[in-house]
Amino acid sequence: RPCGESGFQLSELLPHLGEVVDDIAWIKTMRTSEFNHGPAQLFLHTGFPRFGRPSMGSWISYGLGSENQNLPAYVVMITGSVAGAGNSLWGSGFLPSVHQGVEFRSKGDPVLFLSNPKGVDSDDRGRMLRHVRRLNERHLRSVGDPEIATRIAQYELAFRMQSAVPELMDLSQETQATLSLYEAKPGEKSFANNCLLARRLVERGVRFVQLFDQGWDHHGSLQANLKKKCRQVDRPVAALLKDLKQRGLLEETLVVWAAEFGRTPMWQGGGRLSGAGRDHHREAFCVWMAGGGIRGGTVVGETDELGYFPVQDPVEIHDLHATVLHLLGVDHRKLTYRFQGRSFRLTDIGGRLIKPLLA
Repeated sequence: RPCGESGFQLSELLPHLGEVVDDIAWIKTMRTSEFNHGPAQLFLHTGFPRFGRPSMGSWISYGLGSENQNLPAYVVMITGSVAGAGNSLWGSGFLPSVHQGVEFRSKGDPVLFLSNPKGVDSDDRGRMLRHVRRLNERHLRSVGDPEIATRIAQYELAFRMQSAVPELMDLSQETQATLSLYEAKPGEKSFANNCLLARRLVERGVRFVQLFDQGWDHHGSLQANLKKKCRQVDRPVAALLKDLKQRGLLEETLVVWAAEFGRTPMWQGGGRLSGAGRDHHREAFCVWMAGGGIRGGTVVGETDELGYFPVQDPVEIHDLHATVLHLLGVDHRKLTYRFQGRSFRLTDIGGRLIKPLLA
């Protein structure tokens, strides 16, 4: 059905997203070279379909640093699990490991192993870290490995996070109106909670917040499963955009919704329709962006009558990367790192700006 002033056609399964459709720019002709989950995930998140490259969040941490010295520059939150390429999707590759994503959890300990062991208080932990720092500094002077300096910085960040993280992750501080907007419930592990936590992280100056949501690989039982997944994400995602906007944060926050590939426009599997699904599709799929210098209500690209191939303005993965970096104030051609005799970048040797999206 057509939504908003832009009249963008959006599924009836996403009524709340339809309320903010005019804040969103849509890429209808995203393409990837990869057909299987792992390589396609790596390509989307690292710019290369095999292991070993830094993730986009790591590149941004490396290029822009952190605005909050008590929190990581790059935070990851997961609903369910991440199959395929796993934690390589937020790894730092050959960049210093300080730029790796740090996983936060909306239930239980916010960060694994962050709390003090039983019988050890903050003063004890501080004394231990000071002694460990002196030993590490002595080792750094004798060996000269920069990863030792990274380890020192990570220990000290973890100590500072012990004070900053509990307050950050306490959703009971939010008003009931805000919790209801997201359908968030403090203490639960949910996509809704992660969306609200993403806003709290952005407020505190975390550069790059990445949410993973599992369960979209609908090779079968699409009719039932897709409705369930859309119900889980529709309200929280729309709430995040509304909440950022009403707090004056959306203009300086770029929100990107993307998967590693799309799904075929035709059914997969024989037998009864209720059991059918859709296969992986790499030729044309949809990615959307909002905030952060995006021209809301814009649509880039058109597909053929089947929705199978692009017929106008195909967009490559490295084009998406180049545009994201540009919107964050970084020239993708200049953000490089020297490794094994040559300079690497997120966009490799490609990438062009998707200019119609830019405000």
